[in-house]
Amino acid sequence: MLTHMPYVTFSKNVFVPVTNICRNRCGYCGFRRDIHSAEASVMTPDHVEILLEKGVSSGCTEALFTFGEPSGAEFGEMLHEIGYSSFIEYVMDLCQMAIDHGLLPHTNAGVLCYADMRKLKPLNASMGLMLETTGEVDAHRVSPGKDPCMRLKTIENAGRLKIPFTSGILVGIGETWDDRMESLLAIRRLHLRHGHIQEVIVQNFVPKPNTPMSNCRAPSLEEMQKVVAIARAILPQEIAIQVPPNLVSIRSLIACGASDLGGISPVTIDHINPEARWPSLEELHSMMGVELRERLPIYPHFVQAGWYSSSIKELVKRYSDENGFRSKYYDR
Repeated sequence: MLTHMPYVTFSKNVFVPVTNICRNRCGYCGFRRDIHSAEASVMTPDHVEILLEKGVSSGCTEALFTFGEPSGAEFGEMLHEIGYSSFIEYVMDLCQMAIDHGLLPHTNAGVLCYADMRKLKPLNASMGLMLETTGEVDAHRVSPGKDPCMRLKTIENAGRLKIPFTSGILVGIGETWDDRMESLLAIRRLHLRHGHIQEVIVQNFVPKPNTPMSNCRAPSLEEMQKVVAIARAILPQEIAIQVPPNLVSIRSLIACGASDLGGISPVTIDHINPEARWPSLEELHSMMGVELRERLPIYPHFVQAGWYSSSIKELVKRYSDENGFRSKYYDR
C-alpha cells in the first residue's frame, strides 16, 4: 500500500448530458438511446440554461458537458429543429452560455478531429476522453468510436493544442491485466510528450440492467486497489489518480494512491450511473480521513502555468487562489 495524500481534491459541477444519442453500442452502457426510441433526446438551449442557472446558484464552478458520439441524417434533423446544422457549433454555443453565466466548461465530446478540438479549446477550461482500454474487448465490438487508435489520436491532439486533459481506464469490461498496464503506459507516453494530462480516472465497471453485460461480474475492491496502485506507479506524480466516490469505497483507494474524486454535483445526478447518488461533502469528510480541497476543472498547476484562454481568464482569476485551487473568497 502507498501512503495516502495529505489532501484529496474535487470540483463542484453541474452535469449537462447534451444528448444520449450515440453511434457506439457499448455492452455496458445504460445511458445511450437509439435515435428511434422515445427516450432519445437533445437538450434544448433553454433546458441547458436552467441547469446552468441552478449550478451557479449552488456554488458550482464547472459545467460538465457530456454526450456520446451522435451522427447521421436523423440526428441532423433533430439539431435543425433547435436551430443548428453542426453539433460542434451547438456545443460551442453551450460552452459560451456557461461562461456567460459564470461557469467554466469541461467538455467530454468523444472522438474529435484536430480542427474541432481547436474550435472548442478557447471555450473550455479542460476537456476529456476516456481511453477505457487499448485492448480488443467484446464490449466494444459494435462501437467504432472505441477504436483505441482513434482515441489515442484525440488525446494526442489535445496535447498538441495544450488543452488540460482528463483520460482514464474502465476496469472490468473484458480487458486483461496486460491491457490495463498498456493503457496506462499509452497515456503516460502521450503526457511525457505533451505534458497535458491532469488526471487519469480509474473507474470500475458497474453492471446496468437491460444491457448485454448486465450479468457480468463487477471488479472487486481488491482488484480496484491493485489497479489504482499500478496506475500510481506508472503515471508521473503530477497526474492525479481519480476515483468515482459514488461507485466505489474511496478510503482504501486513497491509501493506494488515488488523490481526486472528480466532479461532485449539488444539482444534478450522475447521468451515466443514475442509480448511484453523489455523497455529500459532509459524508466525504467523514469517510476519507484526509483534507478535502476544492479545485476548478483546470488543475492548479495548469492555472499557475496559464494554460487557459482569454475567454475564461476572468473566471479562472476570480475562482482560483494563489496556489490555483478554488478560492474561499470570490465574487459571483
